[in-house]
Amino acid sequence: MFRFASPLFLILIIILVIIALIKLKINKQPHIKVSSLSFNNDIPKSFFLYLSKFLPILKYIALILFIIAMARPQSGSEKSQIKTQGINIILAIDLSGSMAALDFKVDNQIVTRLEAVKKVVKNFIMKRDGDRIGMVVFGTNAFTQLPLTRDYNTISFMLSKLKIGSAGQSTAIGDAIGISLKRLLDIKSKSNIIILLTDGKSNAGAISPETAAEIAKEQKVKIYTIGVGRKGKAPFLVKNAFAGDQYIYRQVDIDMDMLQLIAKTTNGEFFKAENTKSLDQIYSMIDRLEKTEVKVKKWIEYKEYYLYFLIPGFILIFLYIILSNTRLLRIP
Repeated sequence: MFRFASPLFLILIIILVIIALIKLKINKQPHIKVSSLSFNNDIPKSFFLYLSKFLPILKYIALILFIIAMARPQSGSEKSQIKTQGINIILAIDLSGSMAALDFKVDNQIVTRLEAVKKVVKNFIMKRDGDRIGMVVFGTNAFTQLPLTRDYNTISFMLSKLKIGSAGQSTAIGDAIGISLKRLLDIKSKSNIIILLTDGKSNAGAISPETAAEIAKEQKVKIYTIGVGRKGKAPFLVKNAFAGDQYIYRQVDIDMDMLQLIAKTTNGEFFKAENTKSLDQIYSMIDRLEKTEVKVKKWIEYKEYYLYFLIPGFILIFLYIILSNTRLLRIP
């Protein structure tokens, strides 16, 4: 953003141009009338004679530069500062083997449950404004994928890199809640929530889901639980070096009762997502439920540029004074 801090000084440029035009008109009128000057045509003209014609222009350019400097040209960049703490959100995402089930569609293409989750969660992240978001992933083990941050582009990038089975094939829901609670203690906030997404039944980990839910209740952390997929058999892609890729059906059990209990214990809500549309609606609902008013203080920092006009102006006026009083001195 460019501006002049004192733009009224620019009016002086118009006045200066008017004065220059008046003086030019006066100077065009001959001071000495002679019958002819043709006898001077054969006399060679020196460089300084040509320069003398441009000497007044040098003075006017210097004065214009001084006027622009007085108007204080500035360039500004807008800054903003978030004044509220916002909400701390931990996304706890299941990466166990069952997330490879091919029973979801994205853009009319069959994809794994994890790929559908990635798309929906990314849209959820980019809707938030001012909240800190962290990511915990779990399978047999649970670990922090990303601590709380407001860098949503980094969160989206880390989300895209998630791989099924990278945390083990089993499901440690209690440990996932425990790690999430630890991450929420890193930065204080007026509101802390966990969005726990799984398609399985807790069968691993050191902490039971019920115990982890009680700890979350004590810490006043709300947990939204999402059960992904349907109970029963789901299609999986199996790569075979001899027979080629094959689709087989495996039994997948989701402990809906346990997810409901976690949500109820922590004053959260339980959701069931059997397809991409319902999953998207669930995250949109959570987005509406957990909105916070973010107060943003904005200001503009300006950089002064008057020296870029003042210094050349001094140089030009100095040259004008030197030349007009020495080599280009005019005697009336």
